[in-house]
Amino acid sequence: MGVKLDQEGVMRLLDKLYEQATQGIAMVSPPIEETAGDYLRKNPDIDTAAKKFINYQIAKCTTSGFLAGLGGIITLPVTIPANVSSVLYVQMRMIAGLAYMGGYDTDSDQVQTLVYACLAGISVDQVLKQAGIKFGNKFAMAMVKKIPGEVLAKINQRVGFRFITKFGTKGIINLGKAVPAVGGVIGGGFDFIETKAIANRAYGLFVKGDLTASSDGTDDIKIVKEV
Repeated sequence: MGVKLDQEGVMRLLDKLYEQATQGIAMVSPPIEETAGDYLRKNPDIDTAAKKFINYQIAKCTTSGFLAGLGGIITLPVTIPANVSSVLYVQMRMIAGLAYMGGYDTDSDQVQTLVYACLAGISVDQVLKQAGIKFGNKFAMAMVKKIPGEVLAKINQRVGFRFITKFGTKGIINLGKAVPAVGGVIGGGFDFIETKAIANRAYGLFVKGDLTASSDGTDDIKIVKEV
């Protein structure tokens, strides 16, 4: 039976996921600043660290054992399939990690909203243009801090609508049909393709400073394999 998920429900779901993704989950994941900081320390530059971090997160999204164990630990205000919550958690944690690597404050409302936009594929640049906010060729931290609350609300509204549309009128529970609960790889190519697309967007926005990267259609990045 589907569970209807409205705008308010979507935001409560995302807010809780963000809290757990950034602060970590006891005995499972440390705070994101520790994980991201570890990658930065062990690699010669931000770009290499980011790509290795992305590679590891994508691998987790296609590992059924990891996701099955994680799903039983995540607590959310909306009841959704454990495997779906696991994938969303890993995806959001990946975006937040890239934001931290890029020097952004993951505790700020602005960065939190941008993380949601990356997850949903929302064109942040279009929202800012419509609000009369000018920006240069490269997105900068100074600009992020100046995004006003009313603009963040508009972005969040679009995020909510995107998720409601994506998951269908009966709610996010329907995504369970696309992500099998059992099997060697959860969702097969579904999770890999989706997570890779999200990685492209987050990498472009937070690491490369490309404001247009938050939307769908970002150029594919080359992932650095662990050696």
